[in-house]
Amino acid sequence: MTSDLEVQDSSGVPAALSGRIVISVDAMGGDRGADAVVAGMAESAAKNPDIGFILHGPKADLEPLVAKRKLTERCVIRDAGDVVTMDEKPSHVMRRGKGTSMWSTIESVRNGEAAVAVSCGNTGALMAISMVRLRKLPGVDRPAIACLWPSLNANGFSVMLDVGADIRADQRDLMQYALMGSAYARDGLGIERPRLGLLNVGTEEHKGRAELKIAYDLIETASRRADFDFHGFVEGGDIPGGEVDVIVTDGFTGNVALKTAEGTASLIRTFLSEAFKHTPLSRVAALLAMTSLRRLSKRIDPRRNNGGVFLGLNGTVVKSHGSSDATGVSSAIKLAFKLSESRFNDRLAARLSELGEADTDTQDRSATDA
Repeated sequence: MTSDLEVQDSSGVPAALSGRIVISVDAMGGDRGADAVVAGMAESAAKNPDIGFILHGPKADLEPLVAKRKLTERCVIRDAGDVVTMDEKPSHVMRRGKGTSMWSTIESVRNGEAAVAVSCGNTGALMAISMVRLRKLPGVDRPAIACLWPSLNANGFSVMLDVGADIRADQRDLMQYALMGSAYARDGLGIERPRLGLLNVGTEEHKGRAELKIAYDLIETASRRADFDFHGFVEGGDIPGGEVDVIVTDGFTGNVALKTAEGTASLIRTFLSEAFKHTPLSRVAALLAMTSLRRLSKRIDPRRNNGGVFLGLNGTVVKSHGSSDATGVSSAIKLAFKLSESRFNDRLAARLSELGEADTDTQDRSATDA
């Protein structure tokens, strides 16, 4: 028998969630289990009356968690008994993953029931399933993962991509990352004309690999008809600086930089804690500086900047950190809601199509002139 929550309207959205922006959430796969995921959903629901959820995982386990958090009227549960573990290879998941919560989560976006998918699970498997079920946008060769990076910019963040979707990226991929990253900065951060930099080992034009030098020219040309300003090459020290809003790089370099930054933030918190406990006087100083220390902690807390966005797909997917607690999950859901509210993916698809047509026209004129 079908419950009232499962009755769908003409758009495919469960009737009880009609009028809300629906987020498809993978309850399983994260290090902290389903309880942390549902707790994060509850935090988001308490702050935002316009949000609804389709939650994927073992129904018998999830129903009491949802009831405990008083989410029953805001959440539809889709029974999915299997789980993608963190150590599973994407190829293995593609062969046997149809019964998993991760697969079901992406399927809800594919079917139009939900606007965005959120998962704390295995990044490689999530990208593989997303590419197969959602497909790439026309003109995109390699999707990318974009993250928000704390910086000295006025809004407090920069966008960096790719941070791990694919370790390879040629000059055309880097140019597409520039277009997608600038679109994300506009719709995700509200920056009308983002400043963009290409990550390199130096700012001089003669430095770097051959594909970086070619990408430099491609991005510079694209910037003349796109809504961003190309700053040129930037170095690692410029990532948290305020010179650019978007940093473009390959997935290998971006992922190493991201993990290094997370480790450094954790190290700073540890060093500060040790320093303020060192003497009785330093403990008094810690009490006097408590408000400022809390502000600093929030600013560098990766949980509050959580959520890597898969760019270049026919649907929006937000990858939450595997170790996310309720605060981290709520942060990822907040980002998912904001992107859906701004119709980010539709705008990105339209922009890529427009620029692709411009490239074709340019190539046709060049061929005619020749």
